[in-house]
Amino acid sequence: MPTNSELYARRNAAVARGVGHVTPLFADRAENAEVWDVEGKRYVDFAGGIGVLNTGHRNPAVMEAALAQMARFTHTCFQVMLYEPYIELAERLNKLVPISGPVKSLFLSTGAEATENSIKIARAATGRAAVIALTGSFHGRTWLAMSLTGKVVPYRKPFGAGFPDIWHIPMPIPHYGTTTEDALKQLAFLFRADVDPSRVAAIIVEPVQGEGGFYEVPADLMRALRRICDENGIVLIADEVQTGFGRTGKMFAMEHYDVEPDVICVAKSLAGGFPLSGVVGRAPIMDAAEPGGLGGTYAGNPVACAAALAVLDAIERDGLIERSNRIGARIKARLEACAKRNDVVPMVAIRGRGSMIAFDIVKARGGAEPDADATRLVVKRAYENGLILLSCGVFGNGIRILVPLTASDAVIDEGVDILEKALAAN
Repeated sequence: MPTNSELYARRNAAVARGVGHVTPLFADRAENAEVWDVEGKRYVDFAGGIGVLNTGHRNPAVMEAALAQMARFTHTCFQVMLYEPYIELAERLNKLVPISGPVKSLFLSTGAEATENSIKIARAATGRAAVIALTGSFHGRTWLAMSLTGKVVPYRKPFGAGFPDIWHIPMPIPHYGTTTEDALKQLAFLFRADVDPSRVAAIIVEPVQGEGGFYEVPADLMRALRRICDENGIVLIADEVQTGFGRTGKMFAMEHYDVEPDVICVAKSLAGGFPLSGVVGRAPIMDAAEPGGLGGTYAGNPVACAAALAVLDAIERDGLIERSNRIGARIKARLEACAKRNDVVPMVAIRGRGSMIAFDIVKARGGAEPDADATRLVVKRAYENGLILLSCGVFGNGIRILVPLTASDAVIDEGVDILEKALAAN
């Protein structure tokens, strides 16, 4: 078996530089919340494939469903010859999403496809072109999704002008001095200076920003956006690609609010590691596109749909939504105790609903100046000691935790033990 370093040398010779990596490690096998590399070293997984594995690596029920479907057929293209798992999954999600009235679904392969198609659908439904997103947002790397993304480095800087008629307003982050009032004031300026609301097709928001730092959209801003959308015929889109399927202690993060979106984008943990995404929304909006205007050759793959049905079963059967809340409380209690110590790097803003947990690393105790260098060092120390960990945030100083909801308390505690060692101040 080749070593990590040997494989990484082959990667550098064969793979485009623009594909980045959190670690220089190569996976060999995985089980639930643990991964073994090609050299046989075991790691606790607090990354979950960037939030894909809420039901864990190789969940037995998900694997069984996928294998059963593979024994029947793996592809026909849904636009050529239909299959029941796609329909059944749509029926299940239509009942689960926090959207009242008739709801319909569309399935695709990636999160970026979901966000792009949500904009296509909103444009078809409204006859308008403009879209408003938030700074710090991440909606994907394809051209339209990249243009929606509110973070220049590394997602937009080298690629030239983005898609036209996309605008951004500030994401409120109180400890960085940005408030809901600032966001709404900028939106009012935008409507007066650049784009009349009658030209806006959609406002797209992550209820909790993922790559942007696990910051939650304030309830008063979400209510204001819902009101503005209602007053101006604008579609409100919730990007739940990372927040969905129990991660925030609800099936969907929008359930924490007292307003509904019109459309929800889903992906990541929908299919337990198989590539599948979707757009779910109010039926009149979802039906706005003409037949043939939506879809894709691999969109809604039958194996992934079968896996997704097993994921939904597992979330309900195994009580993973309540488990998410217990995991979050356990980890936050440990982090809050750690933050009070003087022998760790300065930690602030411990936050998160359910098990979507994050905190920031700053340069001085009691301060707010981001320390991206210390954050990178913490991530490196973590994987060197057996913990896979992710950073995040527009300043690169956030640490986020996306441990599978199926992880045992013992494995979670082991992971936090390693994290505390990685946070050592020297």
